[in-house]
Amino acid sequence: MTAPAATAAALIERYTARLAEPAPPPPGEPWVAQSLANGAAGISLLHIETATRHGSSWRPAHRWITATAAGHVSAADTTGLFLGAPAVGFLLTTVPTPFQHLYDAARSTLHQHITRLAHRRVDAALSRIRAGALPTFAEYDLLHGLTGIGAYFLRTEPEGSALQRILRYLVALARPLAPGGRGLPGWWVRHDPARGESPLFPGGHGNFGAAHGITGPLLLLAQAMRRDITVSGHREAMWTICEHLDAWCQHGPAGPWWPEHISHNDLDRGHPHHHAPARPSWCYGTTGIARAGQLAGIALGAPDVQAFYEDALYQALTDPHQLAQVTDTGLCHGWAGIYQTATRAAADAIDARLHTLPARLGDTLAAQAQPGGLPAAGLINGDAGTALALTTYASQQAPTTGWDACLLID
Repeated sequence: MTAPAATAAALIERYTARLAEPAPPPPGEPWVAQSLANGAAGISLLHIETATRHGSSWRPAHRWITATAAGHVSAADTTGLFLGAPAVGFLLTTVPTPFQHLYDAARSTLHQHITRLAHRRVDAALSRIRAGALPTFAEYDLLHGLTGIGAYFLRTEPEGSALQRILRYLVALARPLAPGGRGLPGWWVRHDPARGESPLFPGGHGNFGAAHGITGPLLLLAQAMRRDITVSGHREAMWTICEHLDAWCQHGPAGPWWPEHISHNDLDRGHPHHHAPARPSWCYGTTGIARAGQLAGIALGAPDVQAFYEDALYQALTDPHQLAQVTDTGLCHGWAGIYQTATRAAADAIDARLHTLPARLGDTLAAQAQPGGLPAAGLINGDAGTALALTTYASQQAPTTGWDACLLID
């Protein structure tokens, strides 16, 4: 084992020891256990990955899975990939074959509920489109919306009607919407980036990020097309999104970058209110956007598109000014998400420069990692996500469980 791998392995042991025993969810908040972002569901992924990769005891993983599903698992219309039945369902897709029989009944029941949820959510979204109203993040995004639910079905039932309907909905989402006579992108949401109302964002905003913006749907459309799963208008929808990204791409000394979001005023003047790139995170930054564009180029058979986004990724992740804005090790907007996304991108790259990124970024992740150093324990902003990225770094191999499919970067 190399010195960096040994360092990462030692860190992983400290993280898993710290997260050895599930604690009860906070009083009055039993739903936290079912949170892939913040609760037992996400932490379970760490124990499943380490047990699967190293052949260690299954008991810690089973304890966390049991804690996740100990209470009533919600399949209400407010649930999505990172909370409730879809989160638990995704978690169970990562269980290795020798232990799947332990969860067969739960997986089957959950799948039925998630399927019904998907159809209800699609029905509501299509009704909203027909009415000409603006959506919210929760309708379409990766964390809460139909994109995330689609990621679940891409793993569990890729040829099924639920995924087909979600993909057709995303095609419809990519068509312009014109409330009040204004031509807006179909994914223009009615609220501000914080899901509230702000005088800076009258009439809502357009979002570019992988977590809540249009690159989340682009990731799902591309991942489906790579697997030969397509619907009518699929290719056209992907090109529409790519053209939107082209229109709002900014060019600076450190290469291409995109605003996190645009307001009505930005739309009117054709220029974003951002003056420089923000941190190159998975959730909102160039890292997530570039991975979506790279996958779109691969799926569409457009090597020029792929090459453009690979160049953007390389330049962003070698720019000291952008990297200086990364201040934590989390998956969402920190080093873990940057490293994991860059590693997946490098594996698909035609630009040889991307092959140099994982070692450099992994070294930085390991140097910054500190068990207990984040304010949370969970997957998206906490220790579990950092530790999972470290398992990739320590092994120099893709996840054995496919846990990062919840970010649609796999």
